[in-house]
Amino acid sequence: MSATWYECKIKYRKLDEASGMQKVASEPYLVDAISYTEAESRITEEMAAYLSDSDDIKITNIKVANYSEIHPFENSDRWFKSKVSLIAFDEESGKERKTNMYLLIQANDVKEAYDNTVSVMKGTMGEYSIPAITESPIMDVFPYFSGEEDDMERIKRFNEVKASVPVVAELNDDLELADVLASETETDFEPRTGEE
Repeated sequence: MSATWYECKIKYRKLDEASGMQKVASEPYLVDAISYTEAESRITEEMAAYLSDSDDIKITNIKVANYSEIHPFENSDRWFKSKVSLIAFDEESGKERKTNMYLLIQANDVKEAYDNTVSVMKGTMGEYSIPAITESPIMDVFPYFSGEEDDMERIKRFNEVKASVPVVAELNDDLELADVLASETETDFEPRTGEE
């Protein structure tokens, strides 16, 4: 059974980190559910973990999202909507036919979103093009897991990837020197042949 993703827009009080004051935020989230009722229940349950007991949320809109697939990536903190056009040749008319699908890809910027989209599409047998990638307003994604053992592994892995923090590498002279010394050590190493 394929997943149906619902985009839930909610309003709630949120601490503004810049000013330190509470403000009302209106943000969209994505949940995997089988009906609008379940989507409402799930988003309320998922958001309860982020709110104090005195806070409540108001669900302002729920709609079916048009994403074919959702792909989280490690060390990424934003979501991008990738439009992928699958190209097929119609033998009867002799023309190319394009069918569009939308992927939600996690990345840090548009270039990385493009690269991640290409890596997701790597196993595709037919031709395709990527005509558009835009940043999505989606704040977070909550997939459904049944609680069975293999699902627990999937939820653990999904949450690890989703919660990973982008790594910003800063090089300094000590690290560059260590890399040079390490590469020199590797080239000086002579493997044993066993003919001694």
